[in-house]
Amino acid sequence: MDFKKILQLIDKNGERYLLLPLYALIVSSIFIEVIRRSVLSYSSVWTEEVARYAFIYIAYIGASAAIKERAHIRIDVILNLLPNRMKLIFYIFGDIVALILAVVSIYMSMESVLVSLHFDSVTHGLRISQAWFLAAVPIGFSMMIVRILQSLWRDWNDLRANRPVFEGNPLFD
Repeated sequence: MDFKKILQLIDKNGERYLLLPLYALIVSSIFIEVIRRSVLSYSSVWTEEVARYAFIYIAYIGASAAIKERAHIRIDVILNLLPNRMKLIFYIFGDIVALILAVVSIYMSMESVLVSLHFDSVTHGLRISQAWFLAAVPIGFSMMIVRILQSLWRDWNDLRANRPVFEGNPLFD
């Protein structure tokens, strides 16, 4: 498989490849903890932490997937009444606002990651660097920026070619 096909595969299913193992990690760690508590009358801190931090990553990766498929929750009653060209302009405006928000979020969230690295803070149960989990925010917003730029490019080309607006696909079919 050549490099271009690998990039196309990542572009098409990248978030899914990341989300599935994280979901499996959450389910298996919670399942293990339920068995430990009910059968062994013993619990541990690490399983709850693993599930919590995996869920944080899932939220940001899922947001990136939703941007790609234009599947975020929105009120589109007004958009459905607009002609195609105006609808595209509104989508482009929304993507620009989302892009600005993502850039600001990365900038603001990097401070906590850098402070965590500077002071070598660790999680309570897992005893690993807190920066790994704080990095979910800038990583997630970076993924969102890539998808927003792709969306802007698609919408701009559709606007110039007078094609119908991309309304989105279902996230999971």
